[in-house]
Amino acid sequence: MNEAILSMIAPYSCQTPEEYANALKEIIQECVLLALWRCRFFEHAAFYGGTSLRILYGLNRFSEDLDFSLLKADPLFKLESYYKGIETELCPFGFEMEITGIRKSFETPVQSAFVKANTKINFMRIGVPLSIQRRCHLEETLKIKFEIDTDPPLGFNTEERPLLNPIPFMVRSYTLPDLFAGKIHAILYRNWKSRIKGRDWYDLLWYLARKTPVHLAHLQARMEQSEGVTRPTPLTLAELKQLLMTKISIIDLEQAKSDVLPFVKDPRAVDGWSHQLFTTAIDLLSER
Repeated sequence: MNEAILSMIAPYSCQTPEEYANALKEIIQECVLLALWRCRFFEHAAFYGGTSLRILYGLNRFSEDLDFSLLKADPLFKLESYYKGIETELCPFGFEMEITGIRKSFETPVQSAFVKANTKINFMRIGVPLSIQRRCHLEETLKIKFEIDTDPPLGFNTEERPLLNPIPFMVRSYTLPDLFAGKIHAILYRNWKSRIKGRDWYDLLWYLARKTPVHLAHLQARMEQSEGVTRPTPLTLAELKQLLMTKISIIDLEQAKSDVLPFVKDPRAVDGWSHQLFTTAIDLLSER
């Protein structure tokens, strides 16, 4: 395994298979970002979502997927044109993996693919202790999904952020107020049926703790795209707070905690969750 990867794994101080898997995923995510930078991908697209928050802004939980948005709509864009560049970048680092596109049964502007790697083989390559390797099934697969929206709701702002591993380079990302707008949109519109995505609620508190304002105009553009109609008046902060209060009133907090716990190092991070906590925290919401 490449020395740079071995030095990247050390600071995680992993003790369990889950911790090693989370660390390995994050390192592969950073290598994919490097590959995209080399391919000049960020001249056309920006990084957003939970993983951008984790890698570029210091969110203290792990995240699974790599989410991107074109800077402007382009129906001719092909995510698969970057597969070769990603494979070329990952190979010298010693990873054994493959990239597969996801074919969807319905028309969508979101293009998706998976980076897949055999967990046990890659654990061996980064020197994971044998006692932990033995707890992994031979066919266990580590998967990282990456997606790009080729027809994004516009009105967002971007900035370039430094990423120092595996080498120093710059990544174009949504700004924090626009990332916050995307997170609130996910809370209000994510279709997970009866399942609650506790990671969204964890991130909401993270933004509020840092007094991040939400970009209401971009949130409204996202809402209008979801609803398929143009709202007659601008979205107000008071209206947004009421929409969030309605969501909070029906959230299953135990299910939300169960969702987020595999992604945080300290399970005590969610001990204080309550409906009162979220309701009171919403009062801290501000607009950009």
